[in-house]
Amino acid sequence: MTGNNLHSRQFGEWQGDRIWPSAGYNRQIERLKQAIGRQIYLVELKQEAINLGIRYSDTPFELVAVIDFPRPDPARGLAPHLILLDDGRGINLGRIARITLDTPYSPPTENILYQESFLVERLLLRERRLSEASIAERSKLLLGRFLGKRPNKQLTGE
Repeated sequence: MTGNNLHSRQFGEWQGDRIWPSAGYNRQIERLKQAIGRQIYLVELKQEAINLGIRYSDTPFELVAVIDFPRPDPARGLAPHLILLDDGRGINLGRIARITLDTPYSPPTENILYQESFLVERLLLRERRLSEASIAERSKLLLGRFLGKRPNKQLTGE
């Protein structure tokens, strides 16, 4: 399974009946546009072959522009806008969990320009469980998938 397929599957499972984009999305876009030319900090989604994680950056980037993205796709996690940074990157907001001013870690509410609350709750603030049992369970699941076996719902906890 490729990283994009994994991200699409997980994003689709997490969405359920939630509104997309979020109810405050347009307000957040306006806040981002007002911050053009300022230094921002990103918390980006990190897609890997077997999981979807978060990457904090303590490097400030200058926000150069916020532009419309012509082909948003909620199933693939692509939002209707992307941001341009001074390092030459353009990043779709669907690939970002949070954008802040002044600090990359534990920002006060007034410094949060953009936040995908659903992703923040599922990936940043979620209780972590790492034990011998959880590692063994995950290893069995992944080995089974590698060998072409269908996952056992009881084993995966789904």
